[in-house]
Amino acid sequence: MTITVTSLAFAAMQAIPSKYTCDGENISPPLSWSGVPANAKSIVQICDDPDAPAGTWVHWVCYDIPASVDSLAEDVSAAGALPCGGSQGINDFRKPGYGGPCPPGGTHRYFFKVYALDVMLNLSKGKTKKDIEHAMKGHVIASGELIGTYSRRRP
Repeated sequence: MTITVTSLAFAAMQAIPSKYTCDGENISPPLSWSGVPANAKSIVQICDDPDAPAGTWVHWVCYDIPASVDSLAEDVSAAGALPCGGSQGINDFRKPGYGGPCPPGGTHRYFFKVYALDVMLNLSKGKTKKDIEHAMKGHVIASGELIGTYSRRRP
């Protein structure tokens, strides 16, 4: 099954506004999704950049979001649990929460992936993408993604 992932901030394969990047306020963009199967127990959201020079760079990880939730608001605080329930993991900036696009050069793609799981992972706080992907193996019942792009403007 396919989950439709959208954002009020940018369209698929379009530029992510600088507000959501290291060149702006570096706050998380609003995300919404639909098409989650009725038997889903939880949602996982992962944002990463496969175009990073050292390999895929993880910008945001959220897990154990209740399946009844269909969005994440703009500017989700990195402190504590998600307002809608669930937890935020550690990104590749080695911090919890969202770290916006900040490519060293060129245009990069940012994949905002949403997974519906048939279980609640019940993981402790501060997990990484690797930890979460390992725990969700065999439990993904639907998924979808929204891809945005960003390139830095330098004077």
